[in-house]
Amino acid sequence: MTDATSNEPKDATPSVIAQQTAMLNALPFSDTRDFDDAARGFLGTIEHAKILHPQGRTVWSLEPYSFLSAEQAPPTVNPSLWRQSRLNMQHGLFEVVPGVYQVRGLDIANMTLIEGDSGVIVVDTLTSIEGARAALDLYYRHRGQRPVAAVIFTHTHTDHWGGARGVLEEDALATGRVPIIAPNLFMEHAVSENIIAGPAMLRRAQYQFGPFLAKGVRGQVDCGLGKSMAAGSVALLRPTDLIMATGDTRVIDGVEFEFQMAPNSEAPAEMHFFLPRYKLLNLAENCTHNFHNLLPFRGADVRDALAWSKYLGEALRLWDGKAEAMCGQHHWPVWGRERIGTMIRQQRDLYKFAHDQTIRLMNHGLTAAEIAETIQLPKSLDGAWHGRGYYGHIRHNVKAIYQKYLGWYDANPVNLDPLPPVASGRKYVEYMGGADAILARARADFDKGEFRFVAQALSHLVFAEPDNAAARALLADTLEQLGYAAESSTWRNAYLFGAQELRQGMPKTPPRPPMPRETLAALRTEQLWDVLGIRLHGPKAEGKHIVLNWRFSDTGETFVLNLENSALTYSEGVQAESADASFTLARATLDEVIAKLTSFPEAVAAGKVKLAGNPMKLAELMGLMDEFPRMFEIVEPKPAVVV
Repeated sequence: MTDATSNEPKDATPSVIAQQTAMLNALPFSDTRDFDDAARGFLGTIEHAKILHPQGRTVWSLEPYSFLSAEQAPPTVNPSLWRQSRLNMQHGLFEVVPGVYQVRGLDIANMTLIEGDSGVIVVDTLTSIEGARAALDLYYRHRGQRPVAAVIFTHTHTDHWGGARGVLEEDALATGRVPIIAPNLFMEHAVSENIIAGPAMLRRAQYQFGPFLAKGVRGQVDCGLGKSMAAGSVALLRPTDLIMATGDTRVIDGVEFEFQMAPNSEAPAEMHFFLPRYKLLNLAENCTHNFHNLLPFRGADVRDALAWSKYLGEALRLWDGKAEAMCGQHHWPVWGRERIGTMIRQQRDLYKFAHDQTIRLMNHGLTAAEIAETIQLPKSLDGAWHGRGYYGHIRHNVKAIYQKYLGWYDANPVNLDPLPPVASGRKYVEYMGGADAILARARADFDKGEFRFVAQALSHLVFAEPDNAAARALLADTLEQLGYAAESSTWRNAYLFGAQELRQGMPKTPPRPPMPRETLAALRTEQLWDVLGIRLHGPKAEGKHIVLNWRFSDTGETFVLNLENSALTYSEGVQAESADASFTLARATLDEVIAKLTSFPEAVAAGKVKLAGNPMKLAELMGLMDEFPRMFEIVEPKPAVVV
């Protein structure tokens, strides 16, 4: 039995060690081709992949992961996940084919660099500005200085566009001479996925990626796609050229690109491309060395597994037999026409199998949880290393597919309107005979390795009695063992971080920084109003009616903001005759105010804002805005009711 008095991570229990041994015997660990591929073409790197912020703090480093040098997995890490974690330790600049290079391991994502006639085309710019600069500098060190001819964003996730400011100089941004190319609807989805729901997503992402877990054999070892989230500066730049349809081509610095659209796959806006000059295929994030997420723990629109499979099938029809190398924006490349074709077909069938068999079982009346218990991948897919669930997992991907078609409700009226966690927890504790009875049964089941139900039972007790130290300690120990056994990095991180928060409380974090001015400038004005609308505190706005005219002198846009019925709406291209106040200013001035580079009164005093009517109505509206906490409770009750 575990030491209930200790807040430190524990050893793996015998039942977990038995699971690890079974996995060692079940999978083809003698196949080491991935290790050869991950190291192929290495040109050089930065020591420990260490990247610093200008103020000296570490943005990214693989030095804390030095424990992964050991070939054999410890008992506290699933051996399959240990293998993936070691593969993701390869870092530096790599040649994919002569003329195409990748920087890998300096972020969770890759930067791909394609040499044109006179410059270099940068595909995906990592998460942070600092990381992107370091990656480009590493490329220059080995390939020589050449201008950036274009920037391409393959899709809408932050780790693929956040560092763009680090590869584009100020004059390139001001003049627009360097095209920024992205799939259609890039801005709409980049904003909705990363800004509208950003506060909740960032907190949930702590469970997905484990940034506050200690790096080590009892802590965070990987994220499946790469190591972790980078901690640098992020800015969103608006694309200047959108790819609209499969078959669209561009010639960039002499290099022809053939594009394939893949919306609603791994991202709501995503695209692939093929380079005839280099016989290179890039499938962005849709054909990586793991089973991807159909619904990440941080939250997102549910991804379309059927469409995902069809895009991979279409890629085969377009380019099978033509590509001699295939790379993506995570992990390492694959070489050889036969191996490329095999991987794409297996990935295609992985998503199709998950989709079709989920729907088949769903139509037999099975619920999401029942499908997850029932479904088994065929041996041909289960034994393919790139089909393993290091980031997504078959057991939660099938639940995502169920949710996409049928939603959260399983049709059992019992689950239509259940009590919330605290009230439910108190009733469960009462029904189960009180805390002592629950703890006694839970300890016995813990010793038998029945961790899944122990976690469920103890969670009710923690929500009923959050100060019950014995319940918190045993639930933490239980989540920890579930994490040790997990093959999925995201499951491991979630379990271990839940255990840590039960033992130590939520991490102390600095206040949320203002949105960067570059990101604000990239947003359309309508998107700014949408962001403002989600901050309106509805109950406080009850009975209020405020109408504000806005005219932007630099863009020529006009808007009316209308607060009514506790909802903030806007109309474009009009002005209200009976507005409470009217403001004329440059859109850039509004960006400065939101980024907290100046205040509205300061902008008025500086003559940057012309106003008419009652300007205090704007102050009244802003006084109704809610502030979102950076942290909120997840594995225990919230201390106060949110209204």
